[in-house]
Amino acid sequence: MKTKKYQLDKNDYAKMAMGQVWKKEWWRALIPLVLFSLPAAFAFSWWWVAAAVLATVIFVLLRSAQVMGVTQMEQSNPLFQRVNYEIDQRQVLLKLNEREGMNINWDMIEKAANQKDSYMLWLKQPNADQLPGGFKGWLARTFTVPIFLLLPHKIFNSANDLKLMDSLLKRKNLLPA
Repeated sequence: MKTKKYQLDKNDYAKMAMGQVWKKEWWRALIPLVLFSLPAAFAFSWWWVAAAVLATVIFVLLRSAQVMGVTQMEQSNPLFQRVNYEIDQRQVLLKLNEREGMNINWDMIEKAANQKDSYMLWLKQPNADQLPGGFKGWLARTFTVPIFLLLPHKIFNSANDLKLMDSLLKRKNLLPA
């Protein structure tokens, strides 16, 4: 099935990705708050409280900047270009024009969700053997950023295409049956 052309706005993507990251990882922002507040429990000083709040704010800003950085990377440009999608049993094809495009095989998609007005397809994170070793690898595994495709229902040409997309995602075990 072919869809109409669609371009995902970088700001919309950043808002959705930020929401997903902080919904899942809100507790990580408490770590610097607790660590820097512990000395204040033994010998209270407003400096410890201020340091705890400052460290937490810095952590939140750095993690948010990491999520926002996805929209600026050259590797993620295909996500934000005006493309039409060709979806079949083998792949999701993002076509810029008749000659240029990029394919995403179904095995590269981790999960999907049918929201009230769109489909979201999350891409799989890299395997451990694709990541660097040591501390850099740990950072890459721990602080991942969700990469996803957003397919609004309005880009599909008919209600039949929506049903076809739904059944295709169910056959690929990306949506519950």
